[in-house]
Amino acid sequence: MRPKFYVGTIGMSVWSTEDLGQTWSRPNSEYGLNNESRVWALASHAAHPDHLLAGTDRGLYRWAEREKRWQHLPSAMDGLNIWALQHAPHDPAFIVAGVSPGALYRSRDGARSWQKLALAIPETCMFNLTSRVTQIVFDPIDRDTLWVSVEIDAIHRSTDGGDTWTRLANGLATDDVHGIAVIREGDRRVVLAAVNRGVHRSEDDGATFRIVPLPTPWQYTRAVAAKASGDGTLFVTNGDGPPGSWGRLFRSRDYGRSWHELELPGERNSTLWTISVHPFDPELVFVCSNLGQIYRSQDGGDRWVKLTRELGEIRCAHWRPVA
Repeated sequence: MRPKFYVGTIGMSVWSTEDLGQTWSRPNSEYGLNNESRVWALASHAAHPDHLLAGTDRGLYRWAEREKRWQHLPSAMDGLNIWALQHAPHDPAFIVAGVSPGALYRSRDGARSWQKLALAIPETCMFNLTSRVTQIVFDPIDRDTLWVSVEIDAIHRSTDGGDTWTRLANGLATDDVHGIAVIREGDRRVVLAAVNRGVHRSEDDGATFRIVPLPTPWQYTRAVAAKASGDGTLFVTNGDGPPGSWGRLFRSRDYGRSWHELELPGERNSTLWTISVHPFDPELVFVCSNLGQIYRSQDGGDRWVKLTRELGEIRCAHWRPVA
């Protein structure tokens, strides 16, 4: 098995590399997915190493590694922008998808059929922007609990597999939540939220949040992710808005209680946007800027290299082991 890294772009479909970023490939449109697709989300499950799901502006697609082809999977989400995708760790057939305008869909049969969930999200926000589900997380302690971040409608939690939902916003600086991480510390969970006005932390299952200031002039955060080793290390991306003109990366080694900036080579051209980790190799981390720069660390974030290839506007990234 070896790492394969995928990057979803705006207007240039999905690119991938099997040699840590030395060379890149993108299947042409005749292989199932139009080259000019906008790709918002990528997801896979270890039980199906041949398959990768992509949420796009053209519906839901599945990549087959052996055939090297994309297949459109017809669903009620056709015609919508699919912004978030996640498999349940305990059941690869259980998939949740989030779209724009904000809504959630659930599949129990591996994406063959979908049910729209009873989660009411406003279609627009005070800034006259269309709402969107930005991230879906399955809880590390209780497999029936799901967490969803919404731009712009705070955080929603379900404790029954998605049937009913509770909105969580107490202590958030704004409802503009871009991403979440839910990690285990001993016998309890810690919830981290990347918000447009800072990284927020909760120790009471999301009932209350408090901001943890970053040592940076702008508190705008876009993605937060835990190192796959489960040792309390987290990463959060920062910048001066979307797309921004600069970006910074921070790491916490104490479950998000404090943050320290990591040194990246060269100048960032925009806000850092994505973080990609995987338990196959917890030390391998990829970070992308909104406007196409890609950085790689092979030692858990101590040292970084900037990859030569840049890929326009990036909205999602994902790495996993493939045969």
